Amino acid sequence: MELGINEVRLEGQHLFIGILRNITERKRVQQALAKHTHELARSNAELEQFARIASHDLQEPLRKVQAFGDRIKEKYSHQIGAEGLDYLERMLNATVRMQALIDGLLSFARVNTRAQAFATVDLNQVAQEVITDLEIRIHDTQARVEIKPLPIIEAEALQLRQLLQNLIGNALKFRRPGIVPEIRVSAHPVNVTTPADGAENKRYEIIVEDNGIGFDEKYLDRIFGIFQRLHGRHEYEGSGVGLAICRKIAEYHGGDITARSQPGQGAKFIVTLPAIQSARSP
Repeated sequence: MELGINEVRLEGQHLFIGILRNITERKRVQQALAKHTHELARSNAELEQFARIASHDLQEPLRKVQAFGDRIKEKYSHQIGAEGLDYLERMLNATVRMQALIDGLLSFARVNTRAQAFATVDLNQVAQEVITDLEIRIHDTQARVEIKPLPIIEAEALQLRQLLQNLIGNALKFRRPGIVPEIRVSAHPVNVTTPADGAENKRYEIIVEDNGIGFDEKYLDRIFGIFQRLHGRHEYEGSGVGLAICRKIAEYHGGDITARSQPGQGAKFIVTLPAIQSARSP
């Protein structure tokens, strides 16, 4: 319980008014929030610890397997025969996949633990940098990529670059055979409100849409899970981490991500982000 007492004057008399409040629910909410904050801090610390372990303890043995495997292939391929060489190739391919998984896990873990301070970010510039990074893939697939005017928001620039690169990269990867990929990146404002303090609270939808293979929306939740794949590795390469990273980046910025699609009719990924981070810090 909480007791508050105020003194007032009424018709020349001093009076005291007492207010007794039941603050059980408030305390419960405060305790739950403190517990959640503690668990979040612990999770971030565990992720950072994993990143340190993965960057050395996991990768160093893997590099040795790759190095000695390459050396065996180079020096002794003529001695081990066709069957032995096939086994060796499978082993080396497995190490490449393992390296991709470790790299994906590191990227996923570092969304929270290695983020820089929020700053003003021009998404037009970020998108152009991504197109430059993907220039060879765009050329090889003869893709047509259209970048519509994008907003300037408060964000972590490197993370948004990774987000757009993952989404555009997926559009290039999951293309329909014999069809020139068409990718369009656009944005528009949503949910513009004016809070009591008079500050404008604006959010943007950043949309990346393509004419690729699409997917059944019953798998919508699954595609944003880490290591979740709708296709076998023999069809499309990748570790199944990219969209999970996109979701984590969006949520880290106080936003979210969803998608709309039908099989064979392309996909539209919609990332909703606040224009201003409301004095939040990473």
